[in-house]
Amino acid sequence: MTGWSDYRDFWAGVGERFPDLAGAASTRYYSDNERRLFAEHFPPLEGLRILKTDLWDEAKNTRILAWAARQGAGAYGIDISEPTAIRARESFRRETAVLRGAVADVRSLPFRDASFDAIYSMGTIEHFDETERAVEEIARVLKPGGRAIVGVPNRHDPFLRPLFAAALQAVGLYGYGYEKSYSRRALRRMLERTGLDVVAETAILFIPGWLRMLDLACHSWCRPLSWMTGALVRPFVFLDRHVPAVRRHGYLLATVVVKPVQQDGRREAGLPAG
Repeated sequence: MTGWSDYRDFWAGVGERFPDLAGAASTRYYSDNERRLFAEHFPPLEGLRILKTDLWDEAKNTRILAWAARQGAGAYGIDISEPTAIRARESFRRETAVLRGAVADVRSLPFRDASFDAIYSMGTIEHFDETERAVEEIARVLKPGGRAIVGVPNRHDPFLRPLFAAALQAVGLYGYGYEKSYSRRALRRMLERTGLDVVAETAILFIPGWLRMLDLACHSWCRPLSWMTGALVRPFVFLDRHVPAVRRHGYLLATVVVKPVQQDGRREAGLPAG
């Protein structure tokens, strides 16, 4: 079992050395996918108290939580990496948004029971050995009737990203460290074991993993070639927008859950989606 300090030290290094990925063609595609998830599966964001279970996007990637804050949401976020949390706060300040952030572990969230109307956990829990403990914590701090979107790598990605990531990890070239992938069924069962009700199953990022990585590499270290990777990304953006069926096959599963409300022993539905 990997300890807190091991995870903290690894992710602190990642937060220090990774370049900012905002502006890459594949990051814009990622951002569009996330905003669609919020629009389709969360209630209206105005006044919504929302927790994000890591701050990587806010420090380096899509800035989705800052976008939600600009729509009127109360934005809360945690990250195990102090450098990442610091950069996320700096990013929020630049966007004149307010982040209530903390350095913390998703397996032991520093919040009271039933604290949040919505939780967004995309690409977090698969990096920890105790994945089910992280899911239990998400369920604990979600209000009855609240919604969460939980995303993990898709084991059945048609472009075989899990195999590509495992090969890179085996030779020490995968920058995101330990990572598990899940089938849609396995993710659903894990969420249901905590008492959450699954109400929708989709995915984001219908794009080969190698293309996402190549696009980020060109954006970060060889900007003159980013036009080429941008051109390669565009057909996948087109398919995503015009052939909705492909969305279920993205390389990040996204399962939407509701924490049931108990009324006189009966389970009732929670907040409606937007």
